[in-house]
Amino acid sequence: QVQLVESGGGLVQAGGSLRLSCAASGRTFSSYGMGWFRQAPGKEREFVAAISWTGNTTVYADSVKGRFTMSRDNAKNTVYLSMNSLKPEDTAVYYCAAGWRVFSTTTRSYRYWGQGTQVTVSS
Repeated sequence: QVQLVESGGGLVQAGGSLRLSCAASGRTFSSYGMGWFRQAPGKEREFVAAISWTGNTTVYADSVKGRFTMSRDNAKNTVYLSMNSLKPEDTAVYYCAAGWRVFSTTTRSYRYWGQGTQVTVSS
């Protein structure tokens, strides 16, 4: 069982930055691949970024590539999403997700989900 708690969301102007954190419970965090997804009102949940359980490999959605960076600190059971050059279209609830030894861009690959944190980017 893994519990995930996101934090770091908020209101920011376009062009600004935020860093989201996702703290995980459990002693086997280092064996879980992690992902960030987001969901805007009236839209489906979409992939943002993923990192392998070793932390050696990351993948990003084209819409955030070059602006967002995902990282993990297995000693702190935490993953991060650093978001720069934010745009109004980045406004959404951001969710982190965990899957046992997965490295995937699809929601169905992840078993555990956090409650989400709101990111709002004003123009």
